[in-house]
Amino acid sequence: MARSRAVYEYTEAEDKSMRLGFLLIAAGLLSLLGLGCCWLRPALQERGGGGSANCTVLAVRQLGERFACTFSCGAACRGTARYPCLQVLVRTSRSSAPALLHEDERQLRTNPKCSYIPPCARDDQENSENVTYKQKYWKEKVGSQPFTCYFNQHLRPDDVMLKRTHDETVLLHCFLWPVVTFLVGVLIVVLTICAKSLAVKAEAIKKKKHLSFKMPVIRLCLSLLKRPVLDTLDEEKLRVLSLSGESLPTSERAVL
Repeated sequence: MARSRAVYEYTEAEDKSMRLGFLLIAAGLLSLLGLGCCWLRPALQERGGGGSANCTVLAVRQLGERFACTFSCGAACRGTARYPCLQVLVRTSRSSAPALLHEDERQLRTNPKCSYIPPCARDDQENSENVTYKQKYWKEKVGSQPFTCYFNQHLRPDDVMLKRTHDETVLLHCFLWPVVTFLVGVLIVVLTICAKSLAVKAEAIKKKKHLSFKMPVIRLCLSLLKRPVLDTLDEEKLRVLSLSGESLPTSERAVL
């Protein structure tokens, strides 16, 4: 009984494979849950409350108002600078009213009054130059050419965005890699169990063949050992009868 139990015990390598498989399964489920709450849910809400449209630039202008931004000058160094506000007004295919264009959802949340936030530099003049370069880009390079823009009814329905924060690539990665991790873990566990099952069946078949080969040999040995014992018993019986003066019965004499 102890031997049959030992056959079904997993080896150290198989035990490590099973643990790795269960670890990948748990990691896949937890990452899918975490990414689903942090990325998939906002992305689906953004896509569910918005859509795409064709936009055309109407006007590009700088406001007199300046906004503050924070720049980094080292590990523990922070500073504040200012940049001018650039507004790009566009006409969309879904409405004839002018709409304010934003870079993406993050820029819309950070500064809903402006269309562009430059990389914050220490020098205000450098920030102004970056905004002026962006202004020339929209006036000269884009001009009246139509381009695709996006709107979100949950944030500001009258404004549009140049690109989405959560696009199809983000959704794909949020769903793909946790599922791949989960499936790899399941595959490792299934393959380990199947390999162990096949090994146990092969060992059982090997033992059965070994026993079936041994049985005729054992029977032959027993038959060969049984004959000398009978002969010895018959000789002892004859000696006893000869000493007592009795004769064997006819049936036993015929056998001898």
